[in-house]
Amino acid sequence: MSEGEVFHEKQRLELCAIHALNNVLQERVFTKETADEICKRLAPQCVVNPHRSVFGTGNYDVNVIMAALQSRELAAVWWDKRRTVPSLCIAKVKGFILNVPSCVSLGILSLPMLKRRHWLAVRQVNGQYFNLDSKLKSPVCIGGEKELQTFLSEQLSQDVAEMLLVVTREVEEDGSWLNPDPAGDGANSAA
Repeated sequence: MSEGEVFHEKQRLELCAIHALNNVLQERVFTKETADEICKRLAPQCVVNPHRSVFGTGNYDVNVIMAALQSRELAAVWWDKRRTVPSLCIAKVKGFILNVPSCVSLGILSLPMLKRRHWLAVRQVNGQYFNLDSKLKSPVCIGGEKELQTFLSEQLSQDVAEMLLVVTREVEEDGSWLNPDPAGDGANSAA
């Protein structure tokens, strides 16, 4: 599969969480409407829903991503950044959803001094890992496992970056997404 055949939704409004979900699943499963329904289920009594933008443009939080994955018999496992990326059992992970700082832009005007949170997906397609960030014009091939480890380590080196592992429920339950501690950093014991 070439980069042109990799499923890749591009950024629209503040729908990066939806784009990241669909990109990691490699198909259009979720829409703004399905995400809004999830928000209503998460906070049925709230007039102003805490899981999305008050303006109705998206900006969904991690709870929406987790509930959406659960609806597909998948789970999101929060990655403890005290662990080293090599302690991750990459073969057990279906994909990665990262939350990273991103520059704000208004049309063609970029405002680098203003940063907001942005969801992006990384996934393996036919043996190669791709950065499926919806702000990119097209998917960017990261490479194999070593290049993926470098990419993830660089992303996580940002103070406010976070990562979710997209795994099956079985992998979540048995903890097989984590290798024994290869670096001896001791962080793996704090599940």
